[in-house]
Amino acid sequence: QVQLVESGGGLVQAGGSLRLSCAASGRSLSRYSMAWFRQTPGKEREFVAAVGWFGGSTRYADSVKGRFAISRDNAKNTASLQMNSLQPEDTAVYYCAADQRAAYGMEANEYRYWGQGTTVTVSS
Repeated sequence: QVQLVESGGGLVQAGGSLRLSCAASGRSLSRYSMAWFRQTPGKEREFVAAVGWFGGSTRYADSVKGRFAISRDNAKNTASLQMNSLQPEDTAVYYCAADQRAAYGMEANEYRYWGQGTTVTVSS
């Protein structure tokens, strides 16, 4: 069984930066796509970014392109999301997800394993 634990959320002013981390345990995720999604109250979970097995293939939501960067470290079994130029509309609970067959996809139902989420709040 795979466990994912996110960290790094917090309160930041608009224009600031945060780095989220996702630590995996239970098995190596080197052959898993990993992704970040976010969710605000009353809305569906929204795709943010995804990365393929070796980190060379990435995909981003249009709303975060050029501001966010996803990466992974297979040796440490971790994934990260560097978030720059944060805006109030980035406020959400951010979730890490992983799946063997997701092909760094953008749909939440492609991912089997999920973390508990970390909250990011961006003040204006």
